Amino acid sequence: MRLAHFSDLHLLSLDGSRLIDFANKRWIGRLNLLSNRSRHYLGEAFDDMIADVNAQGFDHIVCTGDVTNLAFAQEFRHAKAKFDRLALGPANITVIPGNHDAYVEEGVGHFRAIFADYCSTDPGWAWTDADRHDANDDLHWPIVRVRGDVAIIGMSTSLETAWFSAWGRLGPGQRARLRRALTDARLAGKARFVAIHHPVVGRRATNAIRGLRDHAELAAIIAATGASVIVHGHEHRDIRGALPGPGSDVPVLGVPSGTYAASDATRTARYRVFEFAGAQLISHHLRVWRRETHTFEVDPAEPAVAA
Repeated sequence: MRLAHFSDLHLLSLDGSRLIDFANKRWIGRLNLLSNRSRHYLGEAFDDMIADVNAQGFDHIVCTGDVTNLAFAQEFRHAKAKFDRLALGPANITVIPGNHDAYVEEGVGHFRAIFADYCSTDPGWAWTDADRHDANDDLHWPIVRVRGDVAIIGMSTSLETAWFSAWGRLGPGQRARLRRALTDARLAGKARFVAIHHPVVGRRATNAIRGLRDHAELAAIIAATGASVIVHGHEHRDIRGALPGPGSDVPVLGVPSGTYAASDATRTARYRVFEFAGAQLISHHLRVWRRETHTFEVDPAEPAVAA
């Protein structure tokens, strides 16, 4: 099985927006767009990635959030129109939300409604009221999508936070359900591919402003249950680490933004390719955007890594 992972597209659309729509946290994002972000996160990079991904013949695609900039409904519709051009279709494309997709509270609902087909769980994997931790617990997460010998487990750390902050949290209910999914007998003998938006290891995970508030609790779950690999976005960088598992370390891989274009070559738009033989992860490598040719190619600076 060949699987592609990309993240942090920040696809912008201000069509139909009004001044009053920025009378909240969005005004910070609007200033950021005017000063920086709109010049560096380019939709054309994702257009080129779509062409490349369609030509590569993948079996599944995972996007770990921040499909939008400001969580406008029209941004989600704009992003979905691009995702709909991916040949695999929603059943074989898993999308989870990021912090920008919950820039304001209404973004959570927009994501769930507009990207519903891309974040649905498989039949038999829906959670019930018996799995609820409290009245505010979102029973949608985590989602489980089993494709051959690989189970994709998608989580949400996406929630509205205070101005000038971008941290995430799973919460006790979702953590408990994640533990149940990872130990479910139906996944015995399958690769468990865990997707999350925020980083889970290192100083970036522990950052109070933009990290994962319950990273230690997640690490404890992985230490008890294990996983095949954990992927994330959020930091817009190629980040490689590991969490201890019950038998061996679990690789943790963060991917750069899929649309970034700037003078820093290490942050140029990329996506990661995973190769599985049955349930065994055998290698991974990055593909990097070449803006001048509108193509992606194997990143010569990052050769394939054997798992």
